Amino acid sequence: MARLGDIWEYRYATAILDKKKRPNRLIITDAVNDDNSVVALSQKKMDELLLFRGDTVLLKGKKRHETICIILADDTCPNDYIRMNRVVRNNLRVRSGDIVSIQGCQDVKYGKRIHVLPIDDTVQGITGNLFEVYLKPYFVEGYRPVKIGDVFIVRAAMRAVEFKGIETDPVPYCIVAPDTVIHCEGDPIKREEEEASLNEIGYDDIGGLRKQLAQIKEMVELPLRHTQLFKTIGVKPPRGILLYGPPGTGIQKKQMIDFVQIKRFDILGKTLIARAIANEAGGLFFLINGPEIMSKAVGEPESTLCKIFEDAEKNSPAIIFIDQLDCIAPKREKTHGEVERRVFSQLLTLMDGFIQRPHVIVMAATNRPNSIDPALRRSGRFDREVDISIPDAVGRLEILRIHTKNMKLGEDVDLVQIANETHGYVGADLASLCSEAALQQIREKMDVIDLEEDTIDYEVLDSLDVTQDNFRFALNQSIPSVLRETVVEVPFVTWEDIGGLENVKRELQELVEYPIEHPEKFLIWGMTSSRGVLLYGPPGC
Repeated sequence: MARLGDIWEYRYATAILDKKKRPNRLIITDAVNDDNSVVALSQKKMDELLLFRGDTVLLKGKKRHETICIILADDTCPNDYIRMNRVVRNNLRVRSGDIVSIQGCQDVKYGKRIHVLPIDDTVQGITGNLFEVYLKPYFVEGYRPVKIGDVFIVRAAMRAVEFKGIETDPVPYCIVAPDTVIHCEGDPIKREEEEASLNEIGYDDIGGLRKQLAQIKEMVELPLRHTQLFKTIGVKPPRGILLYGPPGTGIQKKQMIDFVQIKRFDILGKTLIARAIANEAGGLFFLINGPEIMSKAVGEPESTLCKIFEDAEKNSPAIIFIDQLDCIAPKREKTHGEVERRVFSQLLTLMDGFIQRPHVIVMAATNRPNSIDPALRRSGRFDREVDISIPDAVGRLEILRIHTKNMKLGEDVDLVQIANETHGYVGADLASLCSEAALQQIREKMDVIDLEEDTIDYEVLDSLDVTQDNFRFALNQSIPSVLRETVVEVPFVTWEDIGGLENVKRELQELVEYPIEHPEKFLIWGMTSSRGVLLYGPPGC
């Protein structure tokens, strides 16, 4: 049982991740009226926040995303909730049940001009004038707010066209009045580009690393956004953070596969954590790939390092992330090439020069921390080290929930059981497990799928549900990445293949099998399983 001091120590360690409760932080629920420009609150909450019907409000969501809307009263909306449609939620990068903050925004001016462009796949086959058919009826006498980067949907002529705000005058948002000039000339925006922005990595894409994420936020987000905290208390913020651990312990970049509603992942490991921090903190992200930079011609690695550090300083706040640091900064006694020595010396010089640059943080990742030269692992350089370790059962359950939140799961799927059975699996392994389970479900339906057809019947798509048996199949096909180098082929042997020794077999089953197959029985009776078994006897028995 955990001691009270341990519980409070954990709470302090992860306090930075907890949302502070404030009156203007509200829970998202679905809108009653599907309007891109409107959110609704209860009248009681509007009175509490000193807001009036028709006011323009600024909404803040995840990953530093903001949008502006018109507020209306809705007596059916619970007091601590806010109603918004899917378009507004996407602009804020949030889902139903998430929390957003709201505040009045009284200084929004009427726009002189705006420039919007359609998303390419929503205008295919349209030959009419986009302005006359879609934009003019949408904005006329509507006094709708528009923000750069936001997407809105216009429905007309039996079609729904998506537009994205490219420019506004004034910036970054304005109200479209009757005399506002609306431009829509230009090439449509590619759907892939828009989906890439929607799939930005954030804290909610990282599971099983709550304590480590809290450490990183303290060391990165606080210096980037609130340097006055360190000035007030009289200490210097950390300048460099080293992440170490086995490959694939982060969560992976998302790419939706629409027809089965699952995720496929490109392995990024600890790099993903740095990207999430940069997105949430609002800083630019500069990536340095260790093996890639060392493969350049003589003199290029040093100049590339200098340029990246200079660009980060000019565009602060920024995060510089060095992947596979051990390739750039191995121990000097094991380095024989002149290029490696020069690059390492250049990195030391640049790190030391960052003392006066409070809004630039250097992060690095490695799978071999003991291979890095000790000169870098000291205060003023990489003065903080965070172990991105293999997740436990609770961490694996968090990761599985992230990976399966967009999957069509059968009613028999038990994520808790899967998490308990995936000992040694890291984030990359669990991502692969979910993908393999989904592919197995598709294989089972191949007899009703005609690959020669351009489309797949809706009934077939609707019948695709990933089941527990699919996950069981995937488990039998996968091996944890941290164990792949140590796994040997084990012949399939059962108890029936062993003659005699009935008492020995029964005792081994009680000592080895029962704690794994029936752990709840041990908890009920307050028993602890044996930690080791010694087999002895003459050869050949």
